[in-house]
Amino acid sequence: MTAFEDLERGDIIWGTDPLSDKGRPMLILGAPQFPDHGTQLITVLLSTKTYHEEALPLRDDDYEGDPLGERSHVLPWSLVTLNSAADVEYYLTSLVVERTDDVANQLIDYISS
Repeated sequence: MTAFEDLERGDIIWGTDPLSDKGRPMLILGAPQFPDHGTQLITVLLSTKTYHEEALPLRDDDYEGDPLGERSHVLPWSLVTLNSAADVEYYLTSLVVERTDDVANQLIDYISS
């Protein structure tokens, strides 16, 4: 298991989903360290559902490590901040820098509009 503080931008983890009792895969877009609050993981949710028109599909060559078992899509509008190691069950894989940047840019487009 990767330590919470060692997780970084582009890593995909299985984390606590605030919208359900089950966990889900999440892509880390940032892992800032705050003096009074420690590490905060800024993530976006991943889904295997294909009905989200604006979801960004992940192809096998988008992964730095092994691809996820099912075809997945990033939901760049679904932000979740994780505050502690208890929120992360385990590390799954990571994305290449270029695809992580694509996701971050799409999120910025949502925030800017």
